[in-house]
Amino acid sequence: MKGLVLSGGKGTRLRPLTYSIPKQLVPVANKPILHFVIEDLARAGIVEIGVIYSPETGDEIRQSLGSGERWGVKLTYIYQAEPLGLAHAVKTARDFLGDNSFVMYLGDNLIDSGIKNFVQEFADSEANTDSIILLKEVADPTHFGVAVIDGNGRVQRLVEKPKEPPSNLALVGIYLFSPLVHEAIDRIRPSWRGELEITDAIQQLVDDGRRVTAHVLQGWWLDTGKKDDMLEANRVVLDGLIKREIYGRVDDTSQVSGRVLVEEGASIEGSQVRGPAVIGRGAVVRNSFIGAYTSIGDNCRVENSCIEFSVIMEGSQIQDVARMDESLIGRHSKVFKDGRVKDALRLCIGDDAEVRI
Repeated sequence: MKGLVLSGGKGTRLRPLTYSIPKQLVPVANKPILHFVIEDLARAGIVEIGVIYSPETGDEIRQSLGSGERWGVKLTYIYQAEPLGLAHAVKTARDFLGDNSFVMYLGDNLIDSGIKNFVQEFADSEANTDSIILLKEVADPTHFGVAVIDGNGRVQRLVEKPKEPPSNLALVGIYLFSPLVHEAIDRIRPSWRGELEITDAIQQLVDDGRRVTAHVLQGWWLDTGKKDDMLEANRVVLDGLIKREIYGRVDDTSQVSGRVLVEEGASIEGSQVRGPAVIGRGAVVRNSFIGAYTSIGDNCRVENSCIEFSVIMEGSQIQDVARMDESLIGRHSKVFKDGRVKDALRLCIGDDAEVRI
């Protein structure tokens, strides 16, 4: 089985941040989301992985992932000139995929359980199963592809972003396919959005009498396409993965409580850090309070400030900010006080920005 990771797109819902960084490389717990995806595939035993990239994302995606050697996988980069739908991405990767079954994994999605068990199930049942899709109950299904399943978990119908949803089961951005999906894609036509929809391809499999089964996830699923989603992903990952590990320097006047990762080369001086949180390599936290569910990136500098429930990306500086909350700060940005502020800041700024308050 091969893997196909989609890491193209313009990331419009995360602008201005995504003007200068692909959305798949925005970090949670100081690790790019796309790295979690590659790790998940590697843990499932998938070693040949195609990475779809677009004109907007190619250089940084390649630089971040490299050859895949660090995860024990081989990466093949596949260029998609235009964002013409998920099924079009599969079509673009046809030569790479060959006649193999494969997992398609959207590069800005994370799930609690990982995919290892689903990959094993598909391998065990591939003789009579042509697709496994993952679903999650959501409050507002109108923003997603939606599935209707029978009592045995077999898919009956799929609809893309319906105005009147037939169920509350949204398609998670992870799909397992046999090679027959290529024939299904060849028979569908672009939707009203001008895209080849993967939901239409799966529906074609259903209409052809092929077996498409579904699993409804019980754990968390995170689609990290928007700022609030990104902050929630950061919270969930910190909550689930971070242990108390102090590799950097914490002076005698500082207090680090709870599950906090202080990476090598970091320095905490006269400050309080309350976990779960992570302080990146080479970061300096001085005379400040870092609250729960906060990630401070590598080589950041935080002075005389209070930060909670936020992601501060590498190389940024926060100075004299009385309170920052629920914020996403791009790389090498500066936020500092130039006056008086009474209320908490809630920011989403891109790389190399400067904010005076």
